[in-house]
Amino acid sequence: LDRLASAEPTPGGGSVAALAGALGAALLSMVCNLTVGKEKYRAVEDEIKRCLAETESLRSELSRLTEQDAVAYGKVAAAYKMPRDTETHKAARAEAIQAALKESSKVPLAAAKACYRVLELAGPVGEKGNINIISDVGVAVALAEAGFQCAALNVEVNLAGVKDEEYN
Repeated sequence: LDRLASAEPTPGGGSVAALAGALGAALLSMVCNLTVGKEKYRAVEDEIKRCLAETESLRSELSRLTEQDAVAYGKVAAAYKMPRDTETHKAARAEAIQAALKESSKVPLAAAKACYRVLELAGPVGEKGNINIISDVGVAVALAEAGFQCAALNVEVNLAGVKDEEYN
């Protein structure tokens, strides 16, 4: 949070999008963990265990994407700082910016897909998981939805600067 609030450009919104999704996945994992092993939920235990395995995988992926987004945007920022004194410099800078923008759109796209999957898993976890913590499923949904929307916004913004029409 201190790094996010600083004057540095990274981490930024893309990292926050992935973090929101990771928090949503973690909450679903918690609900699964508080369901498994309870007699009342014995009939759905296998399904909840499968959900748990997937929410843990998504949590790990989204955590990784939090850092990957900062690295990807760092390359965009570095490309914009390249010299532009000569035509050769300008061309190299423009090429570096385009490559970095393309690459930086991939990370939030992966985060959006992972957040969407968290949202899909919230259904069965909410329907079959421990009813005593159903509000945590609701919070997970809100976080994953926010992560999805924020990641999608980052994809749109990064692609807006890409001049290659075929890429978009």
